[in-house]
Amino acid sequence: MAIVILCRRNCGLSKCITRHLISMAAADLMALIFEVILYEIKYASLPYSLFNYTSVCSVNLALLFFSIDCSVWFTVAFTFDCWTAAISCQSLRTKYCTEKMAQMVITIVCFLSVLENIPIYFVYEPREILDGQPWSCYVKSSFHTAPMWIAFLRLETIVCPFAPFVLIILHTSLTIRHIVRAKRVRSALRGTNKPTCHTVPEIDNRRKSIILLLAISGNFILLWMVLLICYLFVHFTGTQFLEANYNAPFTIAEQSGYMLRCLSARTNTFIYSVSQGKFREGLNNMVKRPLSIFISLK
Repeated sequence: MAIVILCRRNCGLSKCITRHLISMAAADLMALIFEVILYEIKYASLPYSLFNYTSVCSVNLALLFFSIDCSVWFTVAFTFDCWTAAISCQSLRTKYCTEKMAQMVITIVCFLSVLENIPIYFVYEPREILDGQPWSCYVKSSFHTAPMWIAFLRLETIVCPFAPFVLIILHTSLTIRHIVRAKRVRSALRGTNKPTCHTVPEIDNRRKSIILLLAISGNFILLWMVLLICYLFVHFTGTQFLEANYNAPFTIAEQSGYMLRCLSARTNTFIYSVSQGKFREGLNNMVKRPLSIFISLK
């Protein structure tokens, strides 16, 4: 529903920001399908289904990490777009803040995420053999000892979440800093510190974009914080990820971090609905229209 509403372009946002939000909603939907439905729920509901073959499970896990990387880096691209739109450099804003450039950035992020997550398919081995068939997925023991896999894990942790975390904080801080400075300059030029009631569409659209930026950035930082601390703990102490002992404090923290990471992709839609009045209006129309049609048929 969020994708449909955003595609209608009636939310009062610029074309490039709308394009970024559509890509983020699509990536969040993919993460919901591959992580929650095809990975978590299938173990409880369909333990011996087609999706539990080792090859299918490995593909699903590769697509799961692909969707998470896309969701994270689309968020980075969105924060950079908001920062570019807020700064006074007209040439950079004109060059970058376009729908064509947004589409190019989205395509590049998808392509690089595919290349990055191809090795994920080869990380797993069968957990058990039933009737000659490999079932379920289990991390290879060599993943924690082989230099190639150790290097891959370090690269993965840099690409997601370290670099996105730093970039999102940087872009958000720079955007807020510029907005505060610009507001002070405008107040000084007007010769008063009192707010004005007059607004123009460009300023109103920018205000909506800034509200979205703060909400989405804050959501990402808070919900990824636990997993980021776990990554730091692993690198500085030598603790291994994905331990089987679910009573260990680190494993509890790690699994909590995965749960919060999963929640991070699900809350963006609620952020749209809370912060954007026109999005709520479009959502109400989508809900009411089928009901009105059903009532008229009766």
